Amino acid sequence: MIRVAIVGVGNIASMLVQSVYMYKARGSIEGVMTENIGGYRVGDIDFVAAFDISRRKVGKDLGEAIYEPPNSVPRIFDVRRTGVTVSPGPVLDGVAPHMRSVFEPIETNIGLGDIVDILRSSKADVVVNLLPVGSEEASRLYARASLEAGAAFINAIPVFIASDPSNTWQKLYREAGVPLLGDDIKGQVGATILHRTLIKLLHMRGVLIDETYQLNVGGNTDFLNMVDEERLYSKRISKTRAVTSILPYGDKLENEGRVRIGPSDYIPFLNNTKIAYIYIKGRSFGGLPVTLEAKLSVDDKSMAAAVLLDAIRVAKLALDRGHGGPIRGPSAYLFKHPPIQAPDDETAYRWFLEYVEKGIDINDAR
Repeated sequence: MIRVAIVGVGNIASMLVQSVYMYKARGSIEGVMTENIGGYRVGDIDFVAAFDISRRKVGKDLGEAIYEPPNSVPRIFDVRRTGVTVSPGPVLDGVAPHMRSVFEPIETNIGLGDIVDILRSSKADVVVNLLPVGSEEASRLYARASLEAGAAFINAIPVFIASDPSNTWQKLYREAGVPLLGDDIKGQVGATILHRTLIKLLHMRGVLIDETYQLNVGGNTDFLNMVDEERLYSKRISKTRAVTSILPYGDKLENEGRVRIGPSDYIPFLNNTKIAYIYIKGRSFGGLPVTLEAKLSVDDKSMAAAVLLDAIRVAKLALDRGHGGPIRGPSAYLFKHPPIQAPDDETAYRWFLEYVEKGIDINDAR
């Protein structure tokens, strides 16, 4: 059994909880990326704690809260009572000013010690951070709480914790012997993974990339939250580096302003559908131009939930093995801004398998 605590009972959490309960009821679910990870299957996941700030969700059973507005993911399974009551969390910077009427936050005096107590009493193995983009301070508070409670931390949003450039968080988790995975979860077949694949294909075939963009639109609260450009700083870095890292001259393109990647607009009637437009222009043989354009349409949060099912089981496996600090190989495969970037289809996937099957993780020098 893998005891999981969720931070932020939003759209991703709703799809994650529904998918686990569907698997438990049916013994399978379509589209699972990895069926068995260290002996753990999707049905071995149990939710034992949850945190949110919305008055529509706090105090309710998790099975009820996941369907409360403004959540808008498809209802793929009817989850009844889970026995987990959604606890209030601190608001901090988790709610942008223009989102207050949407989230209807409850102001509380909940602090670090209260969160640690809940994690310890629930015996959580893994904490999954699903706060809104831009929740820098709040994410770090939950990372600290997870560390003090001895629970593995999965940072699914673009706040740089596992990939902290100062190496502070990596060192703290390593010294405590607590696993850390992140940052910014990839989608199963999302815009970033498609963009990376197309860039890698053109580079492999000798095409020199001159410019590229990725424009994303959607209608859920994630896109509404990201209307505020100030909350997008880390998100744009995360998505941009995920793509430019494929090219040996990616930094040059980025510095010259010839790359633009990230959320572009909020279109309410799209609900939880995300549409990505990808454009790449380059020079092929003889310097002749080549232009590629692609459009991807997906259910936004099911893409993330599919990958989280793997990340949760890897985190528990790391706990079982006594591995502390950033789990680099699997993070390179499952996250947009991991401690170490690597191509998805070869290196990162191999690192993921090496860790799952043999317990071998990559080191700093590799």
